[in-house]
Amino acid sequence: MMNKRRIFRWIVFLLAAFYCLRTLFFGDFSEFGGPFRYLTIWALFCSFFAASRMMALEEGRSTRRWDGFVCMTAVINAMVVFLYWRLFFADPASVTRDGELGQIYLEMYLHGLGPALQIADTLFVHRSYRKLTAPLAWLFGVIAAYIAWAELVVGPMNDSPVGAVTSGLPYPFLNDLALNGRAVFYGSNFAVALVMLLVFAAVAWLIRRTFPVQTAP
Repeated sequence: MMNKRRIFRWIVFLLAAFYCLRTLFFGDFSEFGGPFRYLTIWALFCSFFAASRMMALEEGRSTRRWDGFVCMTAVINAMVVFLYWRLFFADPASVTRDGELGQIYLEMYLHGLGPALQIADTLFVHRSYRKLTAPLAWLFGVIAAYIAWAELVVGPMNDSPVGAVTSGLPYPFLNDLALNGRAVFYGSNFAVALVMLLVFAAVAWLIRRTFPVQTAP
């Protein structure tokens, strides 16, 4: 019989797999980059890979923990949730084309349940954040790659959304910012990501101290 931890990880994995497949088969690919223009989708596929590695570890098919990657994924997911809802409640049109939420079940998974499940695994099950060098490296690499993708590829290859300054960047509000304004936005949010990593590390330490793993006699 499956234990509760394995059941939880199967749920996390199967949900991530379902939404990844939905993105590939039913996502909007009418513009260059398709759904991969958005950081949310990067976070989704990172979550799927992290969940697959956790299942491999859980079932004894691998001994590699992937601590750096799963910690980075948790932070990216937290950033997605924080940025999306902060921007949406300030101005829905800043992150959506028509100012309205799309399919509720999709939005609630991508910007709520999915990130929460992945973060919960890293904190309570996988018990990550013991060393921060690898998560920092992964975090810098993924954020830098996404910014380069958005600025150097997605923006020049697309004509919409159209903003007051430029066009083609993934999120409508970015097109209202000049390059220096976007640089400040990117830099400030990288700083937020670092703070989130430190907060998660502190919470993980507290969980390990409060609920130590029980070893078999």
